[in-house]
Amino acid sequence: MPPRRRLPRPRLHWLLIAGPASWLLALLPHRELAVFLTSAIALIPLADLIGASTEQIGLHAGPRVGGLLNATFGNLTELILSVLLLLNNQVKVVKTSLTGSILGNLLLVMGLSLLAGGMYHRTQRYNAAAAGVHATSLTLAVIGLLMPALFLLTTGAHSVIQREVVSAIVAGVLIAVYLAALVFTRVTHEHLFRTPKSGEQATWPLRTALLVLAGAAVFVAVESELLAHALAPALRALGLSQFFVGLILVPIIGNAAEHSSAVRFALQDRLDVTLEVAIGSSTQIALFVAPALVFIGLAVGHPMDFVFTNFEVAAVGLSTLIVTFISHDGRSNWLEGAQLLAAYLIMAASSFFIGSL
Repeated sequence: MPPRRRLPRPRLHWLLIAGPASWLLALLPHRELAVFLTSAIALIPLADLIGASTEQIGLHAGPRVGGLLNATFGNLTELILSVLLLLNNQVKVVKTSLTGSILGNLLLVMGLSLLAGGMYHRTQRYNAAAAGVHATSLTLAVIGLLMPALFLLTTGAHSVIQREVVSAIVAGVLIAVYLAALVFTRVTHEHLFRTPKSGEQATWPLRTALLVLAGAAVFVAVESELLAHALAPALRALGLSQFFVGLILVPIIGNAAEHSSAVRFALQDRLDVTLEVAIGSSTQIALFVAPALVFIGLAVGHPMDFVFTNFEVAAVGLSTLIVTFISHDGRSNWLEGAQLLAAYLIMAASSFFIGSL
């Protein structure tokens, strides 16, 4: 068998120039749209640096610890951005960006990866057991999204305290399930989820990787703060709704580097890693990041409940359903990728015309 072709990691570091540009523009009056655009662009290479440094730390630490690190820091950019948006009282944008991240990973990232990989390799195989665990976890997340919405519709009159209590209970249960799934996949049943070794060796010293991770996280916070402050006037200038920006644009910005990595792994016929990036990231958003933001919102005085719109609940539910259908057999082809992309385009087009939450 010929050696597997390895594709280079996309070079995104040149986009870092957008960071200083956003700082300078923030000092000028009436430049909110330019600040929004430049800070959004700057988040793309910063997210890539977080991913690259986490990967290097994982190579130093070994597969078990490395997998745990990837699971822990995989959505660090989205978490930081969401916290800064919460602090700026952009609760609606945060909620839609969470569901948008799930949709983007399940449909856009998976779709692009399966389409590209399927054109490069006739049929690709992956661990069906790992895909099944993620699919079940996502189904639980759909229940977590659906039941608070049904509570709201069923009770009619209810107090804010009741709404927050229900949200906190649901969030706590989902976090507990997420931690249990980590123990299951990384400790007690790790042998069922091992991916083929890539033969990669760490190319950065451990100290360098740790410093890059810390530095990138700090600058993500800075750019997220600029983006959050410029968001409202930028939306008015662009004529876009909060719903569309939160559901489509913000997740694409936060996940751009992750998108390219998933496609690269699929082209290398490492589809298990692609699924871990795409479906695993969606699982982490649904079971950990979103519930954690419920408690963070309470702590910072901007409560975020777990009651999502009917559109969001339906979109996440249907996305989970189609991914479960496609991933159950452990094989994929380019047509399945095209089908996932078609579903994403339909949902994106529909969300564009939803004027407000």
